[in-house]
Amino acid sequence: MKQDDTVFLTQCKTLPWIEIRQASQTSACYHSHSHDEFSFGVIDSGSAQYINQKVNNRIGVTNTVTINPGDIHSCNPDIGEWSYRMLFVDTSWIGQLQSELLNRDGADYHPFLNHYETAPDLFQHFDSLYQSLLNEPNPLTAESELILYLARCFNLHSIKAPKREQHPLPHLTRVKEMLLDQLDSNLPLEELATEAGLSRYHLIRKFNQVYGLSPHALQLDARVKKAKALLKAGNSLAETSAQLGFADQAHFQRHFKKRLAVTPKQYQSFFV
Repeated sequence: MKQDDTVFLTQCKTLPWIEIRQASQTSACYHSHSHDEFSFGVIDSGSAQYINQKVNNRIGVTNTVTINPGDIHSCNPDIGEWSYRMLFVDTSWIGQLQSELLNRDGADYHPFLNHYETAPDLFQHFDSLYQSLLNEPNPLTAESELILYLARCFNLHSIKAPKREQHPLPHLTRVKEMLLDQLDSNLPLEELATEAGLSRYHLIRKFNQVYGLSPHALQLDARVKKAKALLKAGNSLAETSAQLGFADQAHFQRHFKKRLAVTPKQYQSFFV
């Protein structure tokens, strides 16, 4: 990780094939260049002249920039300073994800169709994804959010799971049982998808349709419900956090408060 007054760079700890970059109130300019990875991000303040493949675009706050591997591009502030956040995702990982969704072999990838997007919902989804990649210690949570975001970017929500991947409900039930039986384990999304016989994306989508929550959200919900019982029984916050597979007490408290609007300590004080 390297950091100065305006630029922050780091590698995602849970998904190490992602690089995270943030620039705050900078006037730095960039010569034309390209990346080996897929890169995408949002403008948080200011505006910029964005040139991609010799096409000049003016972008501003809440716009989402999408850059394919090898695209020659530059992006420089109009006047004064600007702020932005970017993610750089390994091309082979995205190619594999697309292969799963399209039910085909090969290392080729589908490019972003546009140089940038203006939809507010995409900006909001990016903000949630960015925070997850920075702060979420559970790779199941971070990877699930990344897959859903990329499905939106590549317009993959319209793709239906191939018929040969369709399985009866018991396969989803088994995934649910795995999550509930192993509350202390952060199960890889790939392992859950293999159990269901679905691609990672279609598992998330189908699971949400059937149970109303994604796999990682269902497991977190179950962890919090179990935590309530453990706290009522007098277990310490440290014991409860460790027993339920949270990365640390801060991680436990954050998710507990999101669901109950009180901290674990406050909750326990009502009963013990």
